[in-house]
Amino acid sequence: MTISVKDLNFFYGSSQALFDINLTAEDGDTVVLLGPSGAGKSTLIRTLNLLEVPKSGELSIANNKFDLSVATANPKQMRRLRQDVGMVFQQYNLWPHLTVIENLIEAPVKVLGLETDAAKKDALELLKRLRLEQFADRFPLHLSGGQQQRVAIARALMMKPQVLLFDEPTAALDPEITAQIVSIIQELQETGITQVIVTHEVSVAKKVATKVVYMEQGRIVEMGDVGCFDNPQTEQFRQYLSHSD
Repeated sequence: MTISVKDLNFFYGSSQALFDINLTAEDGDTVVLLGPSGAGKSTLIRTLNLLEVPKSGELSIANNKFDLSVATANPKQMRRLRQDVGMVFQQYNLWPHLTVIENLIEAPVKVLGLETDAAKKDALELLKRLRLEQFADRFPLHLSGGQQQRVAIARALMMKPQVLLFDEPTAALDPEITAQIVSIIQELQETGITQVIVTHEVSVAKKVATKVVYMEQGRIVEMGDVGCFDNPQTEQFRQYLSHSD
């Protein structure tokens, strides 16, 4: 198992946002989290690299294990987790004062101790793969949303993570750019990386999911393989699909 979540509960202050979440994923799975706004999808994905720290439960991801009911993990453990579990945010979160290539090499050089020249070589190969090499020396603000999103994916891949988390990677992107992001996710599937994707776009989910998790109000309502789309097991998921694209 690349990912195993057991009895995970998460609170914002005194209000509970996630209830008894149990979830597993194998190497190379693409897990898609679906559900209406406020279902807890983004909260759940942020707990997988402890950007949000749950109150209780167990998390095992990419050989990093945490008992969440005891004191928080030490900084070394957290650093290791963030190396093994990459995250691509909806707002891209690129450093505006650094060029594209500087954004890519910052963490490998500072965190992994990679030589700058070696990091640049890796970065240029990735940029080429994502059809971005001509933007290497540009600043993020001079790129379109779709280009920034691809740079954010490249930056996460620079750390050679075992798991890659995406929070709404196609939000606010037009259909052509969405199709590009989908094809990148499909290419990554062939490399054996495990991916977890929050999306509200069922059409995107259908193209990439090997495992589907449907949530409402902080709970998992239905979980299964891609067959769930044609044959939902719960009335809630059936209703959700009937209202989606």
